[in-house]
Amino acid sequence: MNEDKPAEAVETAPAESNAIPNGKGHEAGEEITASAKTPPAEDGENPHRTENAEANLPESQEFLSGVEDKKTPRFTDFEGKTSFGMSVFNLGNAIMGSGILGLAYAMANTGVVLFLTLLTVVAVLSSYSIHLLLKSSGIVGIRAYEQLGYRAFGTPGKMAAGIAITLQNIGAMSSYLYIVKYEFPLVIQAFLKVDKPAGEWYMNGNYLVIIVSIAVILPLALMKQLGYLGYTSGFSLSCMVFFLISVIYKKFNIPCPFVDFAFNSSTSVLNVSAADPGGEIDPACIPKMANLNSQTAYTIPILAFAFVCHPEVLPIYTELRNPTKKKMQHVANISIAVMYSMYFLAALFGYLTFYGEVEAELLHTYSRIDPYDTLILCVRVAVLTAVTLTVPIVLFPVRRAIQQMMFPNKTFNWPRHIAIAAVLLTFINLLVIFAPNILGIFGIIGATSAPCLIFIFPAVFYIRIVPKEEEPLRSVPKIMAACFAGIGVLFMIMSLSFIIIDWTSGTSKASSGH
Repeated sequence: MNEDKPAEAVETAPAESNAIPNGKGHEAGEEITASAKTPPAEDGENPHRTENAEANLPESQEFLSGVEDKKTPRFTDFEGKTSFGMSVFNLGNAIMGSGILGLAYAMANTGVVLFLTLLTVVAVLSSYSIHLLLKSSGIVGIRAYEQLGYRAFGTPGKMAAGIAITLQNIGAMSSYLYIVKYEFPLVIQAFLKVDKPAGEWYMNGNYLVIIVSIAVILPLALMKQLGYLGYTSGFSLSCMVFFLISVIYKKFNIPCPFVDFAFNSSTSVLNVSAADPGGEIDPACIPKMANLNSQTAYTIPILAFAFVCHPEVLPIYTELRNPTKKKMQHVANISIAVMYSMYFLAALFGYLTFYGEVEAELLHTYSRIDPYDTLILCVRVAVLTAVTLTVPIVLFPVRRAIQQMMFPNKTFNWPRHIAIAAVLLTFINLLVIFAPNILGIFGIIGATSAPCLIFIFPAVFYIRIVPKEEEPLRSVPKIMAACFAGIGVLFMIMSLSFIIIDWTSGTSKASSGH
């Protein structure tokens, strides 16, 4: 980007403040060079130009390559430099949460065929939802979720989107750090073969979660752009691939009516079901193709939110090199397809290992067989790593939302960038350490903000933003979008009612999915 003649940049600098109404004044330097190449007025006045420009932009599909293409960017908000492959890694990492650990349990309660059907429907709906977001941002010419809200409903729309993203992602980050707090000490304990810890600091989850936050998460969260996190996202995904391979390997290693390691009172019930005399297959070892029970309903919200990555889509789009709607949709579809296959395989082989005995948290089921199994310990470390490396990706949209809501017209500055990340991480650490019961509250928040971000907002913003001249209200795309918003409301009512039923009946099955 240094080849740009400084004179040009200086000339367009005054126009800069007007050219970027989006308030995402992140990278001031790059934006000046971007507007030097794109006459800003053109984009601002004629939003339809963006669609035609797509035809002239060849799809540059090089994977992870450093070639700079000197094309005119379609958007005035930011000149992206992140390659296609890195964007796939980042989005994949944003999708892949700790939810994968609960999917085998979900399959045990729905049956293989029903699970696959639900997973497929959810994946297709998520892809459609991203299509709506990209189409809206193409028309507006700004790639920020809050700004789509602003364009559709003014300040209330912007605030609604910003608050939903903040709550959703703070909930996600809390649950990831919660996993670090509870799993990390257990893993260290198992590696050191300590049965009863005597209160050493390195086995105290509270200290460990603070150390991980400061040593790993904070430095990554301070990166200037999401694109730099492509490498850690790639590593995070490879940890999850290791988890998947181990689950598949274990399926062929564990005998079906499995025997518990500890024959204590709470688990001895399971050991009664040894192989039947006569050698026929134990009925407990036959996979169910469809299975409806009292727990089935709880798995639907777990699956519905399995592909939540919508707060991250637009920031990743912002940084994509030579962005076109088609190219970003490819990024999204590849990420969703890869996660879809990983989810299905992990759920399938986890379920086929334990059948009806599978627990809401898959790795705990392995520990019941042998708490000191080295492979499973390595898998737990890998899952912890993956979860930790997802936190910075999830933090970016929150910081962006806070900037959009509180400092809408400020350009990028390091002190604010660092301060917001530090305050957020401190807040989440305090929650995880002092208020672990707050996860129940986040269950409620997740049940309201997730359907908004996945279904309701993209559909409603789309209906409002796409001009009536282009698509009248009765046109097929808008009717589809309206139905899509309806599905979101349905999911929200379902999830909330399950959580409330749960709370009143005093069980806590649903909370394990978050």
